Amino acid sequence: MELYLILKILFIIGVLIALYAILRNLDVIKIILIYFKDKLLGK
Repeated sequence: MELYLILKILFIIGVLIALYAILRNLDVIKIILIYFKDKLLGK
């Protein structure tokens, strides 16, 4: 039972890290898209 609890905690931490990484990547992708839009409209 103790091992199950430890695995569950590790799984939750892993999911939180994955969600954080996805959100950070979405911010980077959004910045890149805005940059390209400004470059195209700026010409």
